[in-house]
Amino acid sequence: MSLISYDAAGRPIESVADYLIAPSDGAANPFRAGSRRDGTKRDYSLWIIDAQPPPGQPVGMNLHDVSRDALHAPRYGAAPGQQVVLYRIYAVDHGRDETGGAGLPVPVLKRADGVEVRGDAACKELRAAQTPQLDPAAMAVPMEKYRELLAAAAKLGPLRPATNPPTWYQQLDRESLYKIYTGEPFASDAPKSEGGFYPNLDNQYIRTIINRKMGRVFVLRAKAPTTPRTVSGNTMMESGQLRYWSWCSNQGFANTRVNDCVHDENIPVAADGTYTLVVSRKADRPRNAIPECGVTWLPMADDGDGAIDDDVTVLQLRHMLGEEAFPHAIQGVRSQATMAQDMGGYFPRGRYMTTGGFEALLPCPPRGVRPAAK
Repeated sequence: MSLISYDAAGRPIESVADYLIAPSDGAANPFRAGSRRDGTKRDYSLWIIDAQPPPGQPVGMNLHDVSRDALHAPRYGAAPGQQVVLYRIYAVDHGRDETGGAGLPVPVLKRADGVEVRGDAACKELRAAQTPQLDPAAMAVPMEKYRELLAAAAKLGPLRPATNPPTWYQQLDRESLYKIYTGEPFASDAPKSEGGFYPNLDNQYIRTIINRKMGRVFVLRAKAPTTPRTVSGNTMMESGQLRYWSWCSNQGFANTRVNDCVHDENIPVAADGTYTLVVSRKADRPRNAIPECGVTWLPMADDGDGAIDDDVTVLQLRHMLGEEAFPHAIQGVRSQATMAQDMGGYFPRGRYMTTGGFEALLPCPPRGVRPAAK
């Protein structure tokens, strides 16, 4: 889990990931590698401060011997201004509710006169139900801009920005997102994960646009990074090359709806450390695109990008909190041109197929597959 502050354009300001949180006196942080996950004393407090974070804070990498007791959330918008903090929970243990059994954080407002107001009363004084003052493009690319981008892409080819084989792009700033469609080169100094849509600073992302006109089934393979295994209620917090990784199938940038996601512990891994992912409409799903056959499947929406093109889907890979000792994390990608080299075997390589072609190519069940967590 994490708490992250944002500006009016949906760009992240600062993240306090779970393992960074300083626990209260007598409590322990169960997210730190080597800690027990079943302890009962796990309380913490976090100050929300109306100020910019200290300059030069490292982001996206797993930090060691660092604790934080504050999240910087500078106000924006018309007076008196707004602050936005998102509380994220990525994966809960089986049998737990959506909060992981911990409940939601309790807001505590300390007035200038020293009086503390807690819970719903604090939310009321903080005007938590006010209408957000957001840039219209914070949530999605406006339709007129999306049409403009599709027109620019069509000049490069009838199915652009989709290509065969797929072209992968780093998530950088908003101008870099637009350049996926215009074909212009990315700026060498473009900042990572600042393109809006409320990204997570602890993650770095790569994405591609796929188009089922090239084939009704899209297949990719790559090597799987190691991560802590937690969803089965493991007693001890482990470590890994990453903290977490996942694949998501999204509609499009004018409609940022997520079709579905699958994360590391639910992806079957073969004996050689690789995995296979299939993306298709439900009606085109191969019969062997199931975990029992060592294959992960994600859906395309029947209405494609949810705006204009019924055959388009955005596919995105996220790497969370890479270790410095693991150079192949997305966090270590130096540029668009060096992406495949930097990620090595962890770089996804894909192709388009027919449903029947995939069923014939991959008999089921394969040998030596570690099943996904149940």
